[in-house]
Amino acid sequence: MSRLLKLAVGLLAGLLLAGGIFSAGLAIGYIIPQFRQTGPIEQPPSLPSLLPPSLPGPSSAPPSTPIPEGDREAMMQPFWEAWSIVHKQFVDQPLDDTELVRGAIQGMIDALGDDQSSYMDPDVYRQANIPLEGSYEGIGAWVDSESAYLTIIAPMPGSPAELAGLKPGDVVIAIDGEDMTGIDGSLVIRKVMGPAGTKVVLTILRKGLVEPLEFEIVRANISVPSTESRILEGEIGYVRLFTFGQSSTNELRRALRELMAQDPKGLIVDLRGNGGGFLSTAIEVASEFIPDGVVMTEHFGDGRIQTYEADRGGLATEIPMVVLIDGGSASASEIVAGAIQDRGRGKLVGETSFGKGSVQNWVPLESDGGAVRVTIARWYTPNGRLIDNTGLEPDVVVQRTDEDVLNGRDPQLERAVEILHGG
Repeated sequence: MSRLLKLAVGLLAGLLLAGGIFSAGLAIGYIIPQFRQTGPIEQPPSLPSLLPPSLPGPSSAPPSTPIPEGDREAMMQPFWEAWSIVHKQFVDQPLDDTELVRGAIQGMIDALGDDQSSYMDPDVYRQANIPLEGSYEGIGAWVDSESAYLTIIAPMPGSPAELAGLKPGDVVIAIDGEDMTGIDGSLVIRKVMGPAGTKVVLTILRKGLVEPLEFEIVRANISVPSTESRILEGEIGYVRLFTFGQSSTNELRRALRELMAQDPKGLIVDLRGNGGGFLSTAIEVASEFIPDGVVMTEHFGDGRIQTYEADRGGLATEIPMVVLIDGGSASASEIVAGAIQDRGRGKLVGETSFGKGSVQNWVPLESDGGAVRVTIARWYTPNGRLIDNTGLEPDVVVQRTDEDVLNGRDPQLERAVEILHGG
């Protein structure tokens, strides 16, 4: 099965809003493969025959109980009856058969009851695959582009999004006054992007508030490092991961070597506001703190289970540690934090994480030029926990309020230091 995984959350969508990708080439999840087929569609889209078809047989991921061909045709008969009725009786003729078929596809996807599965018609899919050409200009935020509306996972530190006051969980319902209802998340991201110095107005819904809020944000050039590290007072090592990109593992190892050379008494790994990135990077990062064994498992609809284990040789597999998480910690961050928590390597401190525990697959429609995105798997922590839509609960809950941020206080970090000092 090809796995053009949609980045839900994480590095790609973050960089898209930073001006350029966790949805790749506009594709979240939160977890993404190292490779993705991209590029414009070469041929104009074409519509398959509108005569009642003999439906195709099972795909590479067949249903557990295939339906006999005759039964499939019988199941489709009501569709073709309805097709005939609207063509004969609907008041506004002629009808656009192409739009009717695409509407039927969308209806089928909607019937799955999964807001992260979707359909892109050819025009939208082409736009979503326009190369980004290395442009990194935008508002600077990690987002979930797979939900019904674009959702802010976390503003990047020091970004226009953070300075404007956007918060994790904010839901974008309009951009520059244009309603985003029903607009694919990839295209919403592109509407947020734009040249540095230009303005964009986001209308958002925020949990706990009845009325929408509006934010006018000036786009900027965004540069996001993968890591930040230092030794805190009390001989505690501190390393923060901003993304799970291709260079993140090497940057983390470099930081860990420098920290461990100073013989710290404990280590704090800060995953707050980290929306995720590459799955392979998540496994590599977890392997720096977990000596061996399971990091996570993926469970597919056909019953297959893919197990990911830690690579041996990590640089910080024995030192006492604490992991900081919050509502902006998603996907790859949750894989790492969940593994550390389940394996007993350290405590989680902070607030409940985002809750992104599913994996999506983009499949182009060869006969149509569009594509469908289907949730193909859910991932579980080593102890078998599914965190999708619920998140990871910290071992020690510590809130960080807006007032704390404005006054430069970090009670979550302070509590982590206390724990490592035996408090």
